[in-house]
Amino acid sequence: MEAHEKGYFTEETSVEVVTGRNANAGDDRLKQVMEVITRKLHEAVKELEPTQDEWMEAILFLTRTGQMCNEWRQEFILLSDVLGVSMLVDAVNNRKPSGASESTVLGPFHVADAPELPMGANICLDSKGEDMVIEGRILDTEGKPIADAVIDVWQANDEGFYDVQQKGIQPDFNLRGIFRTGPDGHYWFRAVKPKFYPIPDDGPVGQLLGKLGRHPYRPAHLHYIIKAEGYETLVTHIFDPDDPYIHSDAVFGVKESLLAKFDRRKDAKRAADYGFTEEFWEVKHDFVLVRSQA
Repeated sequence: MEAHEKGYFTEETSVEVVTGRNANAGDDRLKQVMEVITRKLHEAVKELEPTQDEWMEAILFLTRTGQMCNEWRQEFILLSDVLGVSMLVDAVNNRKPSGASESTVLGPFHVADAPELPMGANICLDSKGEDMVIEGRILDTEGKPIADAVIDVWQANDEGFYDVQQKGIQPDFNLRGIFRTGPDGHYWFRAVKPKFYPIPDDGPVGQLLGKLGRHPYRPAHLHYIIKAEGYETLVTHIFDPDDPYIHSDAVFGVKESLLAKFDRRKDAKRAADYGFTEEFWEVKHDFVLVRSQA
């Protein structure tokens, strides 16, 4: 009788023996998940042949990652992000038909209770940074405007910080707002040009990036959550294509379709209409939503 038939654990039979113990699992999906994870993990160990010390260092790395987690910081999500797993999970859960706007990661700085503002409002509350106006349309896949679409926007300031990172320095809800489209599907608001910023790199994930020769920076972007009745919710960004980190986002969130053109304008009349000084940035970007399968 072969070793695996007796249930003995060997290097050759490790996967079969371990997964065989899960035969009575009450949850079929859990059983499937553990079979795949066990097989892939055992394959990695057999290929890498780590020493006992190396394996213990891996375990201690995961321990330190867990110890870094608290109510405002989730180091395991950060680890998922820098390994590209967060974006991969997002991709398999948000496959879109041709022409629809692509999604990307939510990020850790969304705030649920941002104020709804009149269309065209300035979400910058402290008047710091280079003035910017953003506009576009919310459309369906046939190019028709979507009325009553709710657009939740937020961004970092010109120093690369979100308001929740600078309590007492930035006003509450600075560079955040919710807007609602009219019958023409058009949206516009005023803000400031965002800047690239580092993900938290003072923990084990940041140390790992350093050892891998990788930087912790995300390119400048604006966040959007767009909802409309009868359509799938879109969680996405738009990015500055001229940002120095546009081709090396630490969390792999950049997609070509999400690159928006940031144009520098010098137009005294238009600037005055917006309440700006003479020069400002202009961004135009449309979003296309997919009808809900339900």
